[in-house]
Amino acid sequence: MANLYLEPHQARTTEPTAYENLLGDSIEHAFSSGIAELQGLADFLNEHGPGPQNVVDQWTAESLAAELHRLGAD
Repeated sequence: MANLYLEPHQARTTEPTAYENLLGDSIEHAFSSGIAELQGLADFLNEHGPGPQNVVDQWTAESLAAELHRLGAD
């Protein structure tokens, strides 16, 4: 039977940048701390980093959603 699951890196077109790796690591850390809501993730990132790259000085739920959408579209 054919493998019906996505290979872990099949969909990416380039290696993640240092910023993308750090953002992913921080979000994973937030999840492991029990944070799962977007505003909670933004608050966690404001406290622990990384900061936003191209938007504002601090994360908001809206700016984090936009950044995750941008990264997901690459």
